[in-house]
Amino acid sequence: MRLLRTLRGWLPQYRENLSLAVPVMLSQVGQVVVQLFDNAMVGHLGALPLAAVSFGGAVFVIFLFWGTGLSMGLTPLVGEMYARRDYRSSARLLQNALTLYGGVGIVLFAILWVLGDFLGSMGQSPEVAELARPYYGYLAWSVVPFMLFAAFKQFLEGIGNTITGMVVVLTANGVNILFNYLLIYGHWGFPEMGAAGAGLATLISRICMPLFTLGYFLSVPSLRRYFLFFAWIAQGWRTTRRLLAVGLPISMQMVLEVSAFALTLIMMGWIGTVPLAAHQVVLSLSNIVYMVVVGISAATTIMVSHRYGAGDYRGMRRAALASWHLGIVANLLTMACFVAFRRFLPELFTSDRAVIGVAAQLFLMAALYQIPDGLQTIALGVLRGMQDVRITMYYAFVSYIVINLPVGYFCAFILGWGAPGLWVGFIVGLCIAAFLLIRRYRRLYRRLTLD
Repeated sequence: MRLLRTLRGWLPQYRENLSLAVPVMLSQVGQVVVQLFDNAMVGHLGALPLAAVSFGGAVFVIFLFWGTGLSMGLTPLVGEMYARRDYRSSARLLQNALTLYGGVGIVLFAILWVLGDFLGSMGQSPEVAELARPYYGYLAWSVVPFMLFAAFKQFLEGIGNTITGMVVVLTANGVNILFNYLLIYGHWGFPEMGAAGAGLATLISRICMPLFTLGYFLSVPSLRRYFLFFAWIAQGWRTTRRLLAVGLPISMQMVLEVSAFALTLIMMGWIGTVPLAAHQVVLSLSNIVYMVVVGISAATTIMVSHRYGAGDYRGMRRAALASWHLGIVANLLTMACFVAFRRFLPELFTSDRAVIGVAAQLFLMAALYQIPDGLQTIALGVLRGMQDVRITMYYAFVSYIVINLPVGYFCAFILGWGAPGLWVGFIVGLCIAAFLLIRRYRRLYRRLTLD
């Protein structure tokens, strides 16, 4: 009975969290599904095209996450202003964010374009690198429209609107899947482009995303008013500096984490094409379910930023604890599914029996890191809501670069464990990250309540 009464007391908080989190989950899943459908649809062409798409996507995603992380700094800043009903400051943040993120998108495109000439120097087979180039090139073009969309999306999440981003992403995914079908296989008179067609389909869908979101802003009076403030608000270094002060550490933390995964993928390619393809299959599905805790984390950032702006620190703590409860439940379910269906899930992507066999082993490793991954992801959401993000960058460096990569290399190549050994590095690194981030939150909360 006591357990039921306790659970009943938490239900309103769970409902509030999930009302914000579920649209973000679907939105984030939608963004990951772009790579998932690329892998699934290209995978039917064979292990070589699948390895090429996974390699090109792994290099690109490092820079995409850098831009995504930078844009996430907008959400807690807007959330704080929104809690104070300071709409002019919110509009100033949006205007500066569009300019800043658009410029960053152009810089990222330039870097990606130059880096494309060096894909053959990253330890992959010549066939994989050559097949990856055109796919990667189209992805590089897509970074600018994606960054403009990110400015709108993160602003909307800051004011508590998580549904619009979800609808835009899912609609754009429909566009992506349609053009994948047309351009990969050459249906309805379109050219048969193979792996390159998947990249062009992604570019088309990402051009649609900021256009759809802008149309929504212009059609809703409560959002259109922010544009009306633009005429009276000069672009200011002070506002841009605030965006960078919060966004850059988030970005660096995300890049360090994603770099560990991307560099592990490159090391997986040193083992062979089959382990690389199997690794990408497991990582694709793992990323999908990871978006559940990413959604919970993003909702936590919104709720914590609102309560932090209002000075409601006990409410902030309650929101954080509810998120960890929900995250642990989601992670336990994922663990059970990965263990139970480890031989069935790879068959959704490939019929290659060798790839399926290695993937089944890696699903067991992916199951082991679910709990620490969920704990650290939600802790990041809490700290972002409190705008305490600088130290997370250093924690990420220690966890993923100093610990994760060397441990994975040692287990895979020195101990001879092969592909599963690289995943041991993930498990150890994520456990360290979860411990450091939760300890940081507890110290900050104690300081706030004592003051």
